[in-house]
Amino acid sequence: MPNTKIDSVLPLLPLPGGVLLPGMVISMAADSDGARAAVEAAGQVGGHLVCVPRVGAGFAKVGVVAGVEDLATLPNGTRAVAVRALYRGVVGAGVAGPGRATWVEVTEVDDVAAEQPDQDGAIEELVREYRAVVESILEARGARPWTASLRNVTEPGALADTAGYLPELSFERRVQLLETIDPVARLRLAVGWARDILAEDSLKERIRTDVTEGMDAAQRQFLLRQQLAAIRKELGEDDEAGLADEYRTRLAETPLPEKARQAASREIERLDKMSEASPEHGWVRTWLDTLLGLPWGKLASETADIAAARATLDADHHGLGDVKDRIIEHLAVRQLRTARGLGPAEGRGAGSVLALVGPPGVGKTSLGASVARALGRPFVRMALGGVRDEAEIRGHRRTYVGALPGRVVRAIEEAGTMNPVILLDEVDKLGADWRGDPSSALLEVLDPAQNHTFRDHYLDVDLDLSDVVFLATANVADTIPPALLDRMDVVRLDGYTEDEKIAIATDHLLPRQVSRAGLEPSEVSIDQDALRVLASEYTREAGVRSLERHLARVLRKVAASLASGATTAPVRVGPEQLSGYLGRPHFADRPEERPDGPGAATGLAVTGAGGDVLVVEAAALPAGVGSGGGGGWGSGGLVLTGQLGEVMKESAEIALSWVRSHAVALDLDPGGALSGRFHFHVPAGAVPKDGPSAGVTMVTALVSLLRDQPVRAGLAMTGEVSLQGRVLPVGGIKQKVLAAHRAGMTEVILPQANGPDLDDVPQAVREDLKVHLVSRLEEAVAVAMGPPPAQVIAAQEPPPAQEVAA
Repeated sequence: MPNTKIDSVLPLLPLPGGVLLPGMVISMAADSDGARAAVEAAGQVGGHLVCVPRVGAGFAKVGVVAGVEDLATLPNGTRAVAVRALYRGVVGAGVAGPGRATWVEVTEVDDVAAEQPDQDGAIEELVREYRAVVESILEARGARPWTASLRNVTEPGALADTAGYLPELSFERRVQLLETIDPVARLRLAVGWARDILAEDSLKERIRTDVTEGMDAAQRQFLLRQQLAAIRKELGEDDEAGLADEYRTRLAETPLPEKARQAASREIERLDKMSEASPEHGWVRTWLDTLLGLPWGKLASETADIAAARATLDADHHGLGDVKDRIIEHLAVRQLRTARGLGPAEGRGAGSVLALVGPPGVGKTSLGASVARALGRPFVRMALGGVRDEAEIRGHRRTYVGALPGRVVRAIEEAGTMNPVILLDEVDKLGADWRGDPSSALLEVLDPAQNHTFRDHYLDVDLDLSDVVFLATANVADTIPPALLDRMDVVRLDGYTEDEKIAIATDHLLPRQVSRAGLEPSEVSIDQDALRVLASEYTREAGVRSLERHLARVLRKVAASLASGATTAPVRVGPEQLSGYLGRPHFADRPEERPDGPGAATGLAVTGAGGDVLVVEAAALPAGVGSGGGGGWGSGGLVLTGQLGEVMKESAEIALSWVRSHAVALDLDPGGALSGRFHFHVPAGAVPKDGPSAGVTMVTALVSLLRDQPVRAGLAMTGEVSLQGRVLPVGGIKQKVLAAHRAGMTEVILPQANGPDLDDVPQAVREDLKVHLVSRLEEAVAVAMGPPPAQVIAAQEPPPAQEVAA
């Protein structure tokens, strides 16, 4: 303790979460305004300040006067200070002082002066008891070297302050220790708290000893149980010894692969030597039950009649020729191999993996059950939408409590054969998070070159999946990882034509919904014309799901009228009756919704729900309009709205640049409106849009605006454009052409390079539509609005379309 008395007015340093006692040295970050101000003000009073713990909304009554030992700056810019606590000080009233610090009056507390004379030796007895208790605590915790430091402290007050180093001491008790001025009373508090801590440590040690003794007892019980089991076996009273023999019998009857048999044998031997009380006893039994419960060596007999299989597929689904052909090819190959004595293809590369990609409602999921029925195999569906855990596919490792095999193994067990048809539904909607990536786990499952040695984490033995027919379904292929998509044969289902929808409704949907409505076929009939109106004016989709819902609604109303006696059977539903059952048509042709003026053109797009038509609108902006704000995206001379993606924005830039550079050839005034700003908008602004296929549509809309000439009615178009005026190929031609046909379009402009893709479009649709194949933007503009004046064409002398295409 210093001999000179320090200033009685000092800056206050608040301690928000700790207590500083005399003799302690701490480092702390001055991260609050009050702390930084106190550290700065300490230099004005010889580097001293008073450290006071914060208690609730206020401060403790007593603090410690401390000297600043060192100042530093942390890497993040925060100031740090090291202080040494010198002695206690009673905090008085606050006073005005320089700077931003809080200045308070401090009254020094001298422990030596406050100490009472030890007349009967009671203080010395407290000192000895405290040292003995604390040394016992330190020895129990392996900190014997600290006892020497404790013996060097002789004053009762300073000895009591060492209790502040005990980690078990709560904040409230540390504050009480700080605020106790009398050294003897402070030492009594410290002795009592140290006794409590020593008693708690002794209790923990006693519990630890009891646990160790309990483990020894469990080992003795295990030995006694083993001896008892041997005695029962000799007496012929053994009830448990037959469990291992039962598993050995099941193992002998199951045609396991050699490595799997060895693994099962090892686990059975472990089970035979294991106590039933052991936790692993149940885990081993569950693993053996799962392994031996799989249908090893069991194969469902396939249909040998190819014609019957084709008839089954045709009876369940209309169209979908590519998928049906692939299944028939599979049956034909197996039939040929069997007829020539080759047997089924096995091992590496023998698996079959098909991916059915198409919009909702085209029959992808139901096709899986139809394929299994045509092949004569069991069918299992695995719904993968939203699955985020890799263990769902490959299983959990046996080290985890409650571990289970993955869905693939459970599907094999559920099917009861090693060659089922497994449908991986919604494979494009798999997720991924910190638990793993299920799509990566599917790489081995769906790779015909690897899945003959598929290894589930739970079973940890090779499982041959080469006999399994995997069918994966997806709405879009873009969200499927490329490595996974590369392992599958992709079959695209691009939707149905209107005639196909009517055929499906007649053959499949109507009979099913008549039965579900509780009606007899003789009680109700729906005309073909009514079905056509339903398909064209009440629904507009690639599949038939909405069409089936509307049929169900009509039949329910018919059933209600029959049940109430309002009508009598038979009930005929024609086109004129539909509005009474369903209200007005939702997709009737409305002239006011079609682009009919200059600056608008109809494009074609592909979405997750199939093909669709979209309108591109262009407008010329006066000078100074659209240069900023307004929620649109603008660059240079363009303002773009309608939630357009980056690729679509670039297409708009290319369209404007090409039109400006070919203004003379297009009979446009380069110095007129073409030099100003333009606004492109694609309606349905709440729906994000992207892709390059709107380039031709944007060029046509812009030329139409500048010529003040509308685009030909009933014309839709698609195609990517380049700065050189070439029309480049795009994807999804079949879906786009079907969408144009559904929307009532009569003509379509397509890139020349997409001409072969028209073979995928049904013949009936091609007969209804006039298709223009173009390779240059000049050709597309000429088809949409007619060529520019002849004199301008002659002046520019563009090459013929055939030569450009060549």
